[in-house]
Formats: sequence, C-alpha cells, structure tokens
Amino acid sequence: MTRSTDETTGTPLFEVRDLHASTTDGVEILRGVDLVVQPGEVHALMGPNGSGKSTLASVLLGSPEYVVTGGSVRFRGDDISDWSPDDRGRAGIFLAFQYPLEVAGVSVINFLRQALSARKGIDLSVLELRLSIMDWMDRLGMDPSFADRHVNEGFSGGEKKRNEVLQMAILEPEVAILDETDSGLDIDALRVVADGVAEVRRDRPDLGVVAITHYQRLLDNLRPDVVHILVDGRIVDSGGPELAARLEAEGYEAFRPAPAGA
Repeated sequence: MTRSTDETTGTPLFEVRDLHASTTDGVEILRGVDLVVQPGEVHALMGPNGSGKSTLASVLLGSPEYVVTGGSVRFRGDDISDWSPDDRGRAGIFLAFQYPLEVAGVSVINFLRQALSARKGIDLSVLELRLSIMDWMDRLGMDPSFADRHVNEGFSGGEKKRNEVLQMAILEPEVAILDETDSGLDIDALRVVADGVAEVRRDRPDLGVVAITHYQRLLDNLRPDVVHILVDGRIVDSGGPELAARLEAEGYEAFRPAPAGA
C-alpha cells in the first residue's frame, strides 16, 4: 500500500527536482531529472546503456565522481545536496550496488555490525547481531554459514545480490536504491532476490524503493507503482507497469525525443 505523503511531515520521502550533474571533467550526464518517491512506493527506472541510470544512483548517494550543477535532492524535506555519502547512509538512504565490492578479511557479520553502528549508533554484540542475522537469513532462504564468510569473496552473482538484500534488511533504511540488481542473474536467482526485497518490504511497509534496471523481468517480480523511462539524462515518460510492457514491445527508440525541427 502506498502513502500519498509522509504521515508525520506531509512531505515526500525522496524528492529530486531538475537535477543536473556532470563528471568531474565537465561531461554533462544528467540533464534535468525529476523524481518524487512517497513512503511505501516502488519506482522502476529504465533506460538504455549510457542513459544516466547508474550515474543517477551514484549522485543520489553523493558520489564524489560527479558534480551536481543544478537542481536539488531532498530527503524527508531536507536538502541533502551537500551531504556526504556517509551522512546519507546514516540518515537512511541505501544503495545496492550493481557490482558489489569484495571486502577481504571482513566477515559479513562484522561488516554488518560496523555498518549498523554507523547507521543507528547501536553497538550490538556479535551474539545479539548474529541472532538478528540468523532470523533474516532464514526469512531470505540463506545458509547460516553465510554470516562468517568474508564479504563477497568467492560469492556467486546471486549471493552478492542476496547479501545486499540482507544488508538492507538489517540496516532498515528509509529508501533503497537498487542499481541494476538484476545484472548478471539468471531467472531463478533474480526471483530469489526479488522475493527477498518483497520480504523486507513486508517488514517495513513504508520503505521507498527505486529499482534501476534494463529489463521488464525484474518488474514482473517487484511490481512497481511507477515506471520511469530515462533517455539521454532525462526522464522522458512516466506511468504504470503498462509502460514497461510498451517499452518491451517498442524499444527505447520509441521514447527518444524527435530532433529539433523534425
């Protein structure tokens, strides 16, 4: 169930207005993105290679690889344009990476303990956190031994993405940005990951989700409230799930703006 506004403040959960961003050497990538996410909503962002999807995810998390040259990003009404990635993470903005990094020598449970301490200021003992992780691993259908493996070392593509879902469950963010979480997954692994996201949403119904993807197959499992088409750094169309079906049938060329003077 979606909510039209944040019940406490009357403001959107996440709001992007006329966002422009460039690489640090001045190459413009985002050319005026507008996106409003209300509590409990799932938004899908689709676009071809080079359209700016992953750049948008990085900019929303405050990556120093990009420079915001115009517009604003607000989280629960606060302008977070100047916030560091750490500040955004602590506030409750979560990014599931397209290519999760390996963290040599650090177990999943110790990684989550440090992340949870940074996110909420809670210094749980390893035993306390293990109990919570075991509960979520059971709910996500994960092997309990996973907690003691080093983060993403030797993980399959599906295991890396399920680890991201586990982090999302434990850290309890307010909004989750899933950057091509379906990348490199077969249909069975994709369904497992999508089911995991759905399980987290059942536990936290106000969680806002922005799912960035190339393919409709992820949306068949996530069932988004709103679908956006991003082309050449702009959202050129938005609508319901039927928009993804149209995209599947017509391709991205049907959504490209006509050349000036055409």
